[in-house]
Amino acid sequence: MNEVLLLSLIPLLVGWLLDLVLGDPIWLPHPVVWFGKMIGWGEHRLNHGSHRMVKGAVLAVTLIVLVFGLWTLVRWVIPNQWVVCALDVVVVFYCLAGTTLIREVREVFLALDRSLDEGRRQVARIVGRDTSQLTAQEVRTAALETLAENLSDGVIAPLFWFALLGTPGMLAYKMVNTLDSMIGYRTERYKDFGCWAARIDDVANYIPARLTALLMVVAAGRLSLLKFVWRNGRRHASPNSGYPEAALAGILNCRFGGPHYYFGELFDKPFIGENDRPLTTADMKTAVRINRTAEVLMLLITALAFGLIFS
Repeated sequence: MNEVLLLSLIPLLVGWLLDLVLGDPIWLPHPVVWFGKMIGWGEHRLNHGSHRMVKGAVLAVTLIVLVFGLWTLVRWVIPNQWVVCALDVVVVFYCLAGTTLIREVREVFLALDRSLDEGRRQVARIVGRDTSQLTAQEVRTAALETLAENLSDGVIAPLFWFALLGTPGMLAYKMVNTLDSMIGYRTERYKDFGCWAARIDDVANYIPARLTALLMVVAAGRLSLLKFVWRNGRRHASPNSGYPEAALAGILNCRFGGPHYYFGELFDKPFIGENDRPLTTADMKTAVRINRTAEVLMLLITALAFGLIFS
C-alpha cells in the first residue's frame, strides 16, 4: 500500500471508528460550535436594514471560503505529512455525526416510555420545530424523520465531500450545513438573509441526499422501493430532505411529513408515504440498523474510491 493511499485511508477509518465509539463528547470543544458563533456574530450585525439578501450571500460565501482556505493553508504549511494525517483524523471524527444522533433518537423513545412531556423535551434537542404540543406519534415521527435526514447531512454528505475535496471540503460542508440550520429558514427574519445559505446547502446536498436514499434501500435489500422514493421524495419542500425520509418511510411502511410550527409560524409540509400507522420502538430499531448499514456501505465505497485513485 503506497503512502498517499495510507494517508487517505487512516483519517477515513480511524475518524469513523472514533465517531462510532465516542460520538460527540460534550467535554470536547466542537468546530460546529465555533461555526455557529461566527454565523451568529455575522447575522446579528448584518441581518437588518436594506439589501439583506446580498448581506446574507456575502456572509455565507465568505465563511465557507474562509473555512476551506484556512484548513487548506494549515495542511500546506505543516511539513510532516503524518502530523497532517493525525489532524485529518480529528477533522473526520468531528465532521461525522452518526453515533450522537442515533443515541439521541433512542433517548426520545425511552423518554416517551416514561411520559409524553419527557418525550417532547427530548425530541426538542434534535429538531427545529415547536415540540410543546406534539402527540406521542408526532414525537416519534419527528425523531425518525431527523434520523433519516441526519444520515445524509451528518454522515453520507461529509464522506462524499471528503472523497472529493479531502478534509478542507469536509469542513467547508459542515459550515454550509451549519449556515442552513441557523439561517436557512423561510421565516420573516431569515427568508432574505438566509436565502443564499439555503440554496448553497441545496446544491451541496443534491447528490448526497439521493445517494443516501439509495444506500438505505440497498441496506434494506428492497430495491423495489426506488420508485416509491422517487415519487415521494419530490413531495418535500426541500429538494433533498425528502429522499432519505421517503426511503425510511418506504422501509417502515409509515407516513412522515405534515404541518409543523417553526419559530411560531405554521409550515404545512406534504405527507411522505400513505400508511399513517402508529410508530413503535421496533421501528426505531429498524431505522437505526438501516442507518448503520448505509453508513458502512458509504465508508466502503469511499475507501474503494481512494484505492482505485491512489493505487
